[in-house]
Amino acid sequence: MKKDDCFYLGKIVKKYSFKGEVLVKLDTDQPDLYENLDAIFLNFKNNLVPFFIEKSQLHKSDLLRIKFEDVDTEADADALIKTELFLPLELLPKLDGNKFYYHEVIGFTVKDKNFGDVGIITAINDSTAQALFEIDRNGVNILIPMNDEFIVEVDRDNKIITVETPEGLIDLYL
Repeated sequence: MKKDDCFYLGKIVKKYSFKGEVLVKLDTDQPDLYENLDAIFLNFKNNLVPFFIEKSQLHKSDLLRIKFEDVDTEADADALIKTELFLPLELLPKLDGNKFYYHEVIGFTVKDKNFGDVGIITAINDSTAQALFEIDRNGVNILIPMNDEFIVEVDRDNKIITVETPEGLIDLYL
């Protein structure tokens, strides 16, 4: 399984018991969707390795307590700390309407109701207080906040996101 075919689910943050259990910090708004997994991929040196799950349960809302098969001691669990977890993309719940996954809209065209064609989404910058569309317009990088009030429509069939940004925002970059 390649990383490009998977999505990041979370990271093992600490061990839970002397029996090899670990706690995973999930990167999701719906942790309960991932409570009954059979297997998951762990990232070791950029290789995804399948691990089978003996049992799992939610622990304090956004943590998932997992007992992996063949991870039976504290030392085994220690070796997994800070390891990232991935699942195949087809396990992502489908979103509709104006909700989308970041990876899903890369390559979409952005059209502004007032400005017209803005460009192509090349990346999502989520390292700031508010996530931003990074849009390429003929070599010029344009940043538009991913604000629900700006997003008018997500057209998955035609790969177009229609936005309505404040007047002059896009002109700042040109």
